[in-house]
Amino acid sequence: MEGKIIKGIAGFYYVYVKTFGLYECKAKGIFRNQKIKPLVGDNVIIDVIDENEKKGNISDILERKNELLRPAVANVDQALIIFAAAAPAPNLNLLDRLLILMLKQQVETVICFNKKDIVTEKEISLLEDAYIKCGYKVIFTSTYTEDGIKTLSELLIDKTTVLAGPSGVGKSSIINNIHPDANMQTGRISEKIQRGKHTTRHSELFYIQGNTFIMDTPGFSSLYIQDMEKEELKDYFAEFHEYEGNCRFHGCAHLNEPGCAVKEALKLGKISKVRYNNYTEIYEEIKNQKRY
Repeated sequence: MEGKIIKGIAGFYYVYVKTFGLYECKAKGIFRNQKIKPLVGDNVIIDVIDENEKKGNISDILERKNELLRPAVANVDQALIIFAAAAPAPNLNLLDRLLILMLKQQVETVICFNKKDIVTEKEISLLEDAYIKCGYKVIFTSTYTEDGIKTLSELLIDKTTVLAGPSGVGKSSIINNIHPDANMQTGRISEKIQRGKHTTRHSELFYIQGNTFIMDTPGFSSLYIQDMEKEELKDYFAEFHEYEGNCRFHGCAHLNEPGCAVKEALKLGKISKVRYNNYTEIYEEIKNQKRY
């Protein structure tokens, strides 16, 4: 029987099988011997060992479309990074780090700023200008007024979308607006593991309809960029690209070099100061990592 892992915790994997429901499964020892760990999002084959209790064993993991390292999930079509537009104020440095992470893993990304109802049009415009210029889709939502929820829902159709972002920005509220039965769907799991439904401690997949899934992940409060050379970092800031060919020096890092076209664009307001400052901070962080 084929299904999809929607949650894994404490050695148990909860596999959703269309029309048959949710099965609590263990992974066969062969995966441990081969050092393969089932991931949320995996399409798997299960052997049912107790239909009444909905228990089974995972006997095979089907080929993965992709595999993300952080969050550790599989078969993702796009990422939806959610921050509050206010309360708390968006940590744009963390947002840029998440954007780099998803770009590095070649996952298309949509940015969602929630709590639109408590910010001004000027504040919205500043956030739009910073990220739309970089080529990202940017959506503003309010779970209080439901503004933007329909547009957001349409972007999710027929895709498996991984959600990322810090705690307290309304991820769970957005899921509940898009899929009111989400809490009901996970109620059985919550009872088994004796954990609350509303604080995400592990990656969790929600089936919406058809081929539409949402994958919620634990909140991020900090994130260090790893496995990257400092010279690579500028490639992850799309707004630099149109100016780089005009820099005086080939391989310009856009920091202190004379004749830097990126720095000139920054002075003219064509590049976001916040984004540029985040670039320089992350650059220094990567440089200092390489010293040790």
